[in-house]
Amino acid sequence: MLREILQGKIHNATITEANVEYIGSISIDPILLEKADLWPGQKVLVVSNTSGARLETYIIVGESGSGNVTMNGAAAHLIRAGEQVIIIGFCLSDKPIEPKCVLVDEQNRFLRYL
Repeated sequence: MLREILQGKIHNATITEANVEYIGSISIDPILLEKADLWPGQKVLVVSNTSGARLETYIIVGESGSGNVTMNGAAAHLIRAGEQVIIIGFCLSDKPIEPKCVLVDEQNRFLRYL
């Protein structure tokens, strides 16, 4: 039986920009995507540690090495620049997998695996 399970997450990321004019999604530095095993186009749950807001969106690739994590489109009304978030990716699997969960610093640089 297929189950939706945690594939990877980026813990304590800081939103660097919120752009309501951009067409939907969350832009993430590809270095973080690789560390957390998340893919462009993948659906993610974004949870704000700051406001408690929760939303689903999809990933687009940001600028490599920038540390930028940008909320785009309507989501930028719910989660704003400066908020601390957890970005959670799920996958379908018929068996347990080992998720890649990363902790980042205030500049969204990789610190360690959780």
